[in-house]
Amino acid sequence: MTHFYPVETSVLHSPAWFVPVDEFAQRGRTAGVVTELDRFDPDAGVWVPQETQAIRTPSAAIAYPELGRRRGAGAEPERFRVRFAAIGLAPLYPADGEPFDATAVGVEFFAYPYDDVNPPAVGSEPRVVRLLPSVAFPYGPGVRTVYGVVVDAATARPVANALVEARGTTSRDGIPWLERTLTDQRGAFRLALRWEGEPAGTDQLFHLRATERPGRTGATDVRLPTERDRRHVIEISEGPLAGSDHQREQ
Repeated sequence: MTHFYPVETSVLHSPAWFVPVDEFAQRGRTAGVVTELDRFDPDAGVWVPQETQAIRTPSAAIAYPELGRRRGAGAEPERFRVRFAAIGLAPLYPADGEPFDATAVGVEFFAYPYDDVNPPAVGSEPRVVRLLPSVAFPYGPGVRTVYGVVVDAATARPVANALVEARGTTSRDGIPWLERTLTDQRGAFRLALRWEGEPAGTDQLFHLRATERPGRTGATDVRLPTERDRRHVIEISEGPLAGSDHQREQ
């Protein structure tokens, strides 16, 4: 049975707590979200899976209460990471507020020792974890999407877990919008474009950007509806962001 605790209780006892957010639906989500906890072994230099179970709070947060308890005075903090998974969704690592890196495997944190007399040396703050639509996300009828692949510009190898995004503003009221997804292991992506793009004759123009890590990016333009069924290729390279029509192919 899943244990539920109020956020206030879990915050007092958990060295880290997370708020998974379904970015497409724009709401918090814990249903169907699976987490796995690893501890870093500094002697072996490897991550070791843990059996510690997370708890889910009524306010859609995930926490690890009591982690770090009773390690004794003077004990060193331990390094942990949490990996997230949900059908049709891909977790965006790291959590909010840190630069994107496709090689990140989970959200890391430290558990500081404490006991009934001595509180943890460092308090915990909520961390939002974005769950983005994956290639297999079940978009509803009428949702406009484009698809393609992200590759390395020099080797043409697929870039797994790259962040693909498009952004703009609505013409009527100037409200900014953002659509994001992550590539799969083959570098493939499918991105929703629910908002309007820039006028381009009878088409709408969208600017797609792909990021592998800071300093490794690529871009291309998509014209809809003309290029709705085209397979779009985004080439990742070092240096300034660049993109042009030659980065797309049928």
